[in-house]
Amino acid sequence: MAIVSGLRTFKNAAWLGWEMEANWTDPFLFAIYSIVKPLAGTLILVFMYLVITQGETQTMFFSFMYVGNAFYMFVADVLFGVTWIIHDDREHYMTLKQVYIAPINFRNYIFGRSSITIAISSFGVLLTLIFGVLVLGVNIDFASVNWPLFIAALVLGLATLAIMGLALGGVTFLTAKHAMGINEGVAGIFYVLSGVIFPITILPGWAQSISKFLPVTYWMEGIRRGLEPSVVAQLGPATGLQGFSDLQLMFILVVTAIVFLFVSLGIFRYADKVARRKGKIDWTTAY
Repeated sequence: MAIVSGLRTFKNAAWLGWEMEANWTDPFLFAIYSIVKPLAGTLILVFMYLVITQGETQTMFFSFMYVGNAFYMFVADVLFGVTWIIHDDREHYMTLKQVYIAPINFRNYIFGRSSITIAISSFGVLLTLIFGVLVLGVNIDFASVNWPLFIAALVLGLATLAIMGLALGGVTFLTAKHAMGINEGVAGIFYVLSGVIFPITILPGWAQSISKFLPVTYWMEGIRRGLEPSVVAQLGPATGLQGFSDLQLMFILVVTAIVFLFVSLGIFRYADKVARRKGKIDWTTAY
């Protein structure tokens, strides 16, 4: 019964999330926005790369950078999507208290709402990859893609990001309008230290040590090994993770997801308890 109720909450929250994400315009304009936004963000980095390399895109480093930047959309959007729900319902719609006291699992509600963000981001990532292959010559041979590894890495990575977002959501309970800054700060750490646009071996030794403690580092490596194995093979030791087998990467992602699940639940429950005690569930900052 509890499982059925949880799934119902997740489904209804996902529907609500879609209505809130897409209700500001008609479907055609929303579709155009969903296409233009990810491509525009990616092309900024592409143009920077073209200026620096004087137009060289037929290299393994360009493919490395492009794929990493495409999948980084998930990092920013999922972390932001999970935490923004609390801020949005509390500050904008002022309905957080009503949702909170409803006879539903509040965490299921949050994950249901954020699932739409993941779905929209998935569309943007897919479109960005197709554009890169067809227009920019990104080195992805779909016939040689290691689909089991790619799918496993993608699912585990998204689960870990959503779980980490829950911890940040707990922090949002206790803060004013600082959720965006917190999310961007955490996402920025991943962007620089997790091998998103350049191999971690470019970083100084102390930064590489930090990189190997970040789950996104192994997620990016697993994604690339699955999607563009030839590029990873050509880079070899330059990735800094050549000593890890595919199985080890998946094991690290599984362990990371489990560890962050307990840590995030602990942080969320503590923040929830403090917020209730201090009357911050429906607290608005009004500035």
